[in-house]
Order: sequence, then structure tokens, then C-alpha cells
Amino acid sequence: MKKRYFPIITNDECKGCGRCVIACPKGVLALGSALNAAGLPFVAVENEEACTGCSLCFYTCPEPGAIRIAEEKEDE
Repeated sequence: MKKRYFPIITNDECKGCGRCVIACPKGVLALGSALNAAGLPFVAVENEEACTGCSLCFYTCPEPGAIRIAEEKEDE
């Protein structure tokens, strides 16, 4: 089985600091222009298929619960 990874952003937890955008070596994330409930921009997933599941975005994020990495198993 092949694994596929993708980031999940909790928009209302994200404060738009951009640390995850900088940390991602594959350019999966970008700072969005939409605003969350607090009136802050949040990160958007732009290139989901490039995610390798390295979790650098997760570990660099200062907001607990703002980002997580999901794993999906695909049949080959």
C-alpha cells in the first residue's frame, strides 16, 4: 500500500504567522487572503499532492491544533 499525506488547517486556530509556509520544503502551504473568525488571515493548502508527511509545518506551528498531517493509504 502506498501512503499519501496532506495537511489539514484549522482556520480559526491559525493566526497567519507563516512559520509553516517557510518550514515546508515542498511549497505545499501559502498564506491565504481569507480571514478567520478572529479577522486574521490563515494558511491555505496550495499544493497538497506534493506533501511528503515530514510534519515540519506541524512542529514549527506555535498554535496547538492549528495544523495536523493526515495519512491516507492507497491501493496500488
